[in-house]
Amino acid sequence: MITPLCGGADDRPEDTVFQLLWILLIGFVLGVLAKLILRGPQSIPWWLTMLLGALGALVGNLVAGWIGVGHTSGIDWIRHLLQIGFAVLFVALVAPAWGRRSPTR
Repeated sequence: MITPLCGGADDRPEDTVFQLLWILLIGFVLGVLAKLILRGPQSIPWWLTMLLGALGALVGNLVAGWIGVGHTSGIDWIRHLLQIGFAVLFVALVAPAWGRRSPTR
């Protein structure tokens, strides 16, 4: 589970940095999985892949909590499927728009 960045009063700055790095790593993994699931090339840069994956993880967590499957006694398969599903959705929506951008010179 991704914990909120603003915790208690005894949070250390290095804990926040570690959480940010963890969010970005999970975002990159989910973004790459989303690009592998989608057919054809997605011409988006790695940093956008990472941000879209992180956004998919966040929205997947929110929806899982909303429908009551955010925390179960075992592996949260539904939550993970929601995270991947939203990452795929975001990559599928953004990649074509990113590819249509005209280069500025």
